[in-house]
Amino acid sequence: MNRWLNQLFAVTAMNLRNLPARLGTSLVAVVGIGGVVAVLVSLLSMGEGFRAALDLSGRDDVALVLRGGSSDELSSAFDREQVSVIAAAPGIVRDARGPVASPEFYTIVDLPMRSTGTEANVPFRGVTSRAAEVREDFRIVAGRMFHPGRNEVIVGRGAFAQFGNVDLGRTVVWGSQAWQVVGVFEAGGSISESEVWADLTVLQGVYRRGNSVQIVRVKLESPDSIAKVSGWLDADPRLDATVRSERDFYADQSRILVTMIRYVGTTIAVLMGIGAVFAALNTMYSAVSSRTREIATLRALGFGAAPVVTSVLLESVALGLIGGVLGGAIVYLGLNGYQASTLNWASFSQVTFAFTVTPALLVTGLVYSLILGLAGGLLPALRAARLPVTTGLREL
Repeated sequence: MNRWLNQLFAVTAMNLRNLPARLGTSLVAVVGIGGVVAVLVSLLSMGEGFRAALDLSGRDDVALVLRGGSSDELSSAFDREQVSVIAAAPGIVRDARGPVASPEFYTIVDLPMRSTGTEANVPFRGVTSRAAEVREDFRIVAGRMFHPGRNEVIVGRGAFAQFGNVDLGRTVVWGSQAWQVVGVFEAGGSISESEVWADLTVLQGVYRRGNSVQIVRVKLESPDSIAKVSGWLDADPRLDATVRSERDFYADQSRILVTMIRYVGTTIAVLMGIGAVFAALNTMYSAVSSRTREIATLRALGFGAAPVVTSVLLESVALGLIGGVLGGAIVYLGLNGYQASTLNWASFSQVTFAFTVTPALLVTGLVYSLILGLAGGLLPALRAARLPVTTGLREL
């Protein structure tokens, strides 16, 4: 074993000393693999950021009540009497003002993207003062809260950054009415920051929806209270309702897009990886060819085939690792925390999120770069091991 390790060390040291002479071809492999890793990690970080935004929106102590059979807010509806029935359910937190329940009207409006000017679907939500109480860390960060009864809106921080026509003090027309932007709010990085809010009663009147709402958010006494609320509503013949925890609701909404991003990202990475493997193959074949006489001399001196194969593989894996570190570092420094928006396929509206480059994604990129390096070095390593000694010694 010691003899084998000594031979491996000697051959690997020789390979590393020769790297400056092959700097150009080595950079081709490093850049190719680094590009693949960068694309893979950036796409996966998009999915991770989207999932994180929805995860931040989901709480176990908040329940969403929708009409029975509805999978999203747009297909749900309750009238005022049904809202009162929902608010009377046991298991809901109550204070001096009554049950902590937020009836909300939900629609979609168009806003131009700041970056491209193209129109995007943005959630427009009518709320009462209870809306802030069923969302975590809600606060106004610029301007003020809208006044009830007025055509005023506040804009989520993410929507404010991504979409145009919503600057403070600006007037925008939706639903045949002019609305004045009076504030910008945060909500703990949740999906609510992708929305525009207005007074519930005003919005209902503008869209001629009477006193109907799409959804009722309720704050639970404890996460286990959801069963009590659901049982109460199921037993009441005046309404047909589905009760879900906020966390479960948003987890389902994120599943479609996250799965699609992972599938697309992996497919693109595999296709690009094939090209990177060919770049690594070219690099390592060139390295083996330039050292034909050296390898043959070592074999003539008694060096075994295994150390030669292993040393070539180690060099290829090292190039892959350098490429992986480079690609991961570029994505982390350039994209981590970068604000963007994408279409939420569950609601057909835009969701703002931040690219999230996690340690797990960086490790995934490094593992993929090692696989590419290994695949790119395998055939050249076998060629080096099988090279006839006499042929190699005759090389000029």
